[in-house]
Amino acid sequence: VQLQAFGGGVVQTGESLRLSCAASGRTLRGVAVGWFRQVPGKEREFVAASTRTGGGTLYSDSVKGRFTLSRDNAKNTVYLQMNSLKPEDTAVYYCAADSSIISSSLRNDFAWYYWGQGTQVTVSS
Repeated sequence: VQLQAFGGGVVQTGESLRLSCAASGRTLRGVAVGWFRQVPGKEREFVAASTRTGGGTLYSDSVKGRFTLSRDNAKNTVYLQMNSLKPEDTAVYYCAADSSIISSSLRNDFAWYYWGQGTQVTVSS
């Protein structure tokens, strides 16, 4: 699976952005998908993930209620709608996919096999 993330940019506090992650090489049906983010000097942080069945979505406490992960199987694309953005949301955002990851490992970046190249999100105060 090849993943390409895009949609990042520079916004002000309180504004919204929608990130997209387009997959090629295989369908995302039956594949878990996730979003992580990373700032320089820190470890990659879990943001959100959807299980292989698409029946459950997890969010980190820091984004719960503000971010929404969705998937469009027809377009083979995953989205991350980010509302009420804060300066602390500034990071490079990565999408990930895995066809065999178990639910208990969704928050662990080392458990994911496929990664996109990242897209920068900057939220100014």
